[in-house]
Amino acid sequence: MTVAEHSIRAKVDAGRRLSAEDGQWLYASADLHTLGQLANQVRERRHGRSAYYNINRHINYTNYCVLRCKFCSFFRPWQKEAADGYELTVPQIADQAAEACSRGATEVHIVGGLHPRLPFSYYTDMCREIRRRCPRMCIKAFTAIEIIHFTRIAKPRMSIRDVLVALREAGLDALPGGGAEIFDPRVHDEAFKNKVGEAEWFEVHRTAHELGIFTNATMLYGHVETPAERIAHLIKLREHQDESLRSRPANFNCLVPLPFVPEGSALSHLPGPTGLTNLRTLAVCRLMADNIPHLKAFWIMQGIKLSQVSLNWGVDDLDGTVVHYDITKRDGASTHQEITVDTLHRLIREAGCTPIERDTLYRRVLRTPDAWTTGDPVDPGCGTGS
Repeated sequence: MTVAEHSIRAKVDAGRRLSAEDGQWLYASADLHTLGQLANQVRERRHGRSAYYNINRHINYTNYCVLRCKFCSFFRPWQKEAADGYELTVPQIADQAAEACSRGATEVHIVGGLHPRLPFSYYTDMCREIRRRCPRMCIKAFTAIEIIHFTRIAKPRMSIRDVLVALREAGLDALPGGGAEIFDPRVHDEAFKNKVGEAEWFEVHRTAHELGIFTNATMLYGHVETPAERIAHLIKLREHQDESLRSRPANFNCLVPLPFVPEGSALSHLPGPTGLTNLRTLAVCRLMADNIPHLKAFWIMQGIKLSQVSLNWGVDDLDGTVVHYDITKRDGASTHQEITVDTLHRLIREAGCTPIERDTLYRRVLRTPDAWTTGDPVDPGCGTGS
């Protein structure tokens, strides 16, 4: 055992925080099995052998977008003649949410492109109609990038706080963590130059946490960034979480590391991360982001098999049933990307874990043949939203 490994293991055993240098060593030098063991130790200290999932439905309301991020294969420019461009109406979105609700879903997850023509009322009407038709369903919607877009299209212009308050009054419950990508000026300028950066992303999540709105956090890795830039990204998330836990009524529920999928993007010449890099990154995320309670392997992007393995590499959450997802499609997958509850249970049990259904705010879901309700938080030591 090297001096560095001995030091890191001692810190993990004692529940002490790892440094940036520790994180970089884990990326460069730690063997994968040792890394997985350390991450699993942290995971079991917090969650035992529980693994979480939810019954949810993803809705992507439009793929028209004013941005041109190089890593994105989802966006379409605003051209009415684009054969595969689309925008859903509010009734169409509400119909999809209601259909999911009738199948037992507890959450609808809504994100889309930055549409140049849709008014802010479209988004509040969307939340309001879903809430009317699905009173108990959690609405997790709109990345920080979309929230910034809404401040600009609102007439008159609105602040981030005003937008979030309006959305919450219309029915919004939580924010997803998308749009974070990698917090680094070089990476920003090379891969997503026209998108708002670190300061704006954090301002949205800071304001949401001040308002009591729980959010997630993400990291898109495996494109033009370095391991050191990934570690710096995680430390910035960790610092924000420290402050939210200390002084705000809400915080990050979950960290979702997202592997870059090059197919169809302007960076398609890049190989994307390997499975071993994915496992290593998930484990490093668990060790570095010590104050974010949950770590998710989003099976759509990680792949089902690797997501299952990751339950022993620090991950405690597999997301949910999803049903439809249009942003990333691996290996020619269709928009219909769905997994059943029975399959989720089997995957979790085969990994040596106990499946637990949770809602958006990580409260245990309790079901009878005809109804569901929520119980206590699955991680009661981390606050009511954890």
